[in-house]
Amino acid sequence: MQTQTILFDINETVLELSSLKTEFTTVFGSEEALSLWFARLLHTSNVCIVTGVTSDFATLASSMIDNLATHYKVGVSDEQRSLLLQGFASLQPYPDIKPALTKLRQNGFRTIAFSNSSQLLIERQIEQAGLLEHFDEIVSVEPTGSFKPDHKVYHFVANQLQSSPQQLLLVATHDWDTHGAMSCGFNAAFIERSNAFYNPLYRQPDVRGKDMHEVVNGIIRLGLQS
Repeated sequence: MQTQTILFDINETVLELSSLKTEFTTVFGSEEALSLWFARLLHTSNVCIVTGVTSDFATLASSMIDNLATHYKVGVSDEQRSLLLQGFASLQPYPDIKPALTKLRQNGFRTIAFSNSSQLLIERQIEQAGLLEHFDEIVSVEPTGSFKPDHKVYHFVANQLQSSPQQLLLVATHDWDTHGAMSCGFNAAFIERSNAFYNPLYRQPDVRGKDMHEVVNGIIRLGLQS
């Protein structure tokens, strides 16, 4: 294992989406609205990958609001739509994030924010969350016109960072993301946020942990063994 650089998925891995639940519940009248919106967003992004549809996070995010409006049979005003989408820029980090990132950097690792969100949105998210000093670089998939887990997205970030896949490790709470990264030669760590399920058909991560402290300690141990 040659890992020197750690990439972090952002939404749900680093930043909590739960703060958006109240607004989604108010607009759509269901406590399941946020989780359904996110699930359909991921589904649609994967359809775009498979069928070669070029899009971006903002477009898909907005269209999935229309999707939910149809599903719940409600109207969504321009003001409500704006509030829902703007909420993503003010998400807060999980309590274990800052100390975990600090520990990685103290042990000589480079840390990268890597997300399906637009470059502008990720930068706003990281700044609002008080994490700017904890990341060496912020990379969006936006220039590819695609999304994780498209292979070209992982190759893109490797080129951006001027690193071989073997030097990179992705941390995510989404098994499709870690699987996608490992399919391209990356190493990966899975964090079990909210007891997240890991599909046994996917490539198994090098590190697993129930929180970011466990994940980081596992990454450091792997680094010492390499």
